[in-house]
Amino acid sequence: MVRYLSTTVISVRVRKELKEEAIKLGINLKEAVERALEEEIRRAKMERMRKLIDEALRSMDLNEEEWAKSVKETRLER
Repeated sequence: MVRYLSTTVISVRVRKELKEEAIKLGINLKEAVERALEEEIRRAKMERMRKLIDEALRSMDLNEEEWAKSVKETRLER
């Protein structure tokens, strides 16, 4: 069974020389844009998670070292 991924069209403006250079170098623009977007999404999610953890640590009045120690102790109890 073949599964088709849902796709959408996006339109962006880039500098003309940037596009021309990419074409000369044989860069697949679709793949390059998808990789860049995936990486940016991953980075944004990591940043969001870091902020949530920092907020949680502040509300628990713990620093990162104390939190890591607590997590390790909890794992050892299992």
